[in-house]
Amino acid sequence: MSYRGLAIVAVALLVAGCINRGGYYKDDGPPRRAKVDVSRVPDAVPRPEALSKTGNRPYRALGRVYRPIKSARGYRERGVASWYGKKFHGKRTSSGEPYDMYAMTAAHRTLPLPSYVRVRNRNNGKTVVVRVNDRGPFRRNRIIDLSYAAAHRLEIVGHGTGAVEIEAIMPGDAQAASIAVSAPVTESAVRPALSQFFVQVGAFSSPANAQALRNRLVGAGFHPVVIDNAPTGTPRLYRVRVGPLASVLEADRALVRLNGNFADTPRIIIE
Repeated sequence: MSYRGLAIVAVALLVAGCINRGGYYKDDGPPRRAKVDVSRVPDAVPRPEALSKTGNRPYRALGRVYRPIKSARGYRERGVASWYGKKFHGKRTSSGEPYDMYAMTAAHRTLPLPSYVRVRNRNNGKTVVVRVNDRGPFRRNRIIDLSYAAAHRLEIVGHGTGAVEIEAIMPGDAQAASIAVSAPVTESAVRPALSQFFVQVGAFSSPANAQALRNRLVGAGFHPVVIDNAPTGTPRLYRVRVGPLASVLEADRALVRLNGNFADTPRIIIE
C-alpha cells in the first residue's frame, strides 16, 4: 500500500468515522475464506537486508511530515495496533513489494524499510515477529498496522485493535537467532498485564493550570479525570488524563468528544 493509498484510507477513517468492529475500514477486513491456515504461519526471521529503494525518505501524509529513522536498534514503543486485510491484498506497499495479508508483515510510520519487530499483545501475552515493509498507520493514536496473519495470531482480528508493545530485533542479535523457523511462537514468557487506557488531554508545569483543565473536563461531563506526574526522569509535569478506560473503543469514543475542544491534541496512553 503506497503513502497515497494509506492517506486516503486514513482520511476516510477520520472524516467518515467508518470504523467496523473496533478497527478496520468498512470495505476491509478478513477474507471470506482464508487460503492459508494463519495459525501456522511462522514468525518473520530477521536477516540482513539492504534498505528498500522506496519508502525511506521523508514523506507527507494528512498534512504531516514523517522522517524515517536510519536504524531500528533499541526501538521500543507501547500503544494501539490496528490491522489491514483483503482490501489491500496484492497491492503495492511503500517498499514496492506486494502486500500479502497471509505473511508476517506490518506498516510503521518511521521504522526503516525493511526492519523487524516483535509485537506483544499486552492482554494475552501472545507474540509475533513481523517484517516492517510498509508505511502507516496514519490514523491518530495507532502505532503499527499489522497484516491479517499477524493480527490473527495476536487475537485482535475480531476487535480490530489491541494494546501492544513493539521491540525492534536486529539481524544477528541473540534474540534474532532464537526465533524458531519451523513453527510460530504464540506465547510470551512475560506474564500478561491487563491494560488500562487513558486519554491525555494536557500536561502542565503549573499544578493550578492542570487543576483548571480538570475542572473544565469534569464540567463537560468527563469522568473520571485524574492528575498525575510524568514518569521519573522526565521534566516535572502534571498530566491531565481521562480514565482509566476499559478498552481502545472507549478511548476512541473519548477522543471523538475531546478533539476540537481543547488546545493540546489528546492522545491515548496505555499502562
